Amino acid sequence: MKIIGSVKEDLSIEKRVSITPESIKKYIDLGFSINLEKKYAEHLGINDEDYKKIGANINFSKEEVFQKSDIILKVNSPSSTEINFIKNKSILIGQFDSNVNRDVFDKLIKNGVKIFSLNLLPRITRAQSMDVLSSQANLAGYKAVIESFSKFEKAIPMMMTAAGTIPPAKVLVVGAGVAGLQAIATAKRMGAIVFATDVRAASKEQVESLGGKFLAVEGSENLETESGYAKETSEAFKKKQEDLLSETLKKIDIVICTALIPGKKAPLIIKENMIKNMKTGAIIYDLAATQGGNAVFTEIDKIVDKNGVKIMGERNILNKLPISASNLYAKNLFNFVLNLYDKKNKKININLEDEIIKKTLIG
Repeated sequence: MKIIGSVKEDLSIEKRVSITPESIKKYIDLGFSINLEKKYAEHLGINDEDYKKIGANINFSKEEVFQKSDIILKVNSPSSTEINFIKNKSILIGQFDSNVNRDVFDKLIKNGVKIFSLNLLPRITRAQSMDVLSSQANLAGYKAVIESFSKFEKAIPMMMTAAGTIPPAKVLVVGAGVAGLQAIATAKRMGAIVFATDVRAASKEQVESLGGKFLAVEGSENLETESGYAKETSEAFKKKQEDLLSETLKKIDIVICTALIPGKKAPLIIKENMIKNMKTGAIIYDLAATQGGNAVFTEIDKIVDKNGVKIMGERNILNKLPISASNLYAKNLFNFVLNLYDKKNKKININLEDEIIKKTLIG
């Protein structure tokens, strides 16, 4: 019987877990045994007994889980200490950045460990149920709106009272990917007037279907890669985009920044001169903070006040929704393991002719 194992992440930076009680039964039905570190999800209010009732083996130390597991499920990359306990020729699956901690991955690969990063999933229909970037970005876009609204010191929807009318807040979403579209939908549901901008022409229809107003740069072309991500823009486009944003931002109350280019520094979109012209009391929430930020003054885990404009950025906004994020992440991981599993022969099969397996393997 093959063993799947998972350990607690470094709780100072990551509260999500890779295996939930709901996913245990699915793994057991495939013939796997589950080993978890003791107090695995206690910080989420899930006791060891909740896992034991469904068939998981608990009370293992972190070292024991790594040494005994054929497949290890994680969120973040293992530490330089943890890799010393990972069994040779095992499989490691998580949401890894292959450009960070490269020495850690190289050491594991030398030991015959097969490493799969779900961040590298191809954008194909068959991979949608495994798409951690989409499932987690959906939650991040929602929560960014909630967090920014909580710091905004005015009402969000229009309110008509005997004493007068309060106008609705105006929200600008920069980047209309998964996180951006969820931010648009959330802000709209809460009564805001929502504007959005993106370099991908296809985003216009999606934005408008959610009730947002799309801000298009005049004469712009579609800047979208074959895999559905945004391309880097030309200097001429950047200038036109800056002019449009500068004028728009003068009337905006809240900005949600979500623009990212995979594997690269986040594009700097909101410049110092733009912030100077924004309203006092306006909020900028920058979801791109860990990759440098879309706004010039963004700092990780700080609220920076510039001329009365608050700029917010967090290392991991999903730590504020760890239960929901873990539930979705665990489902993504199970679906990925299921794709590796050969049902006929009841074993793991790393078939490199499968596009999903080939593209997610770090070598």
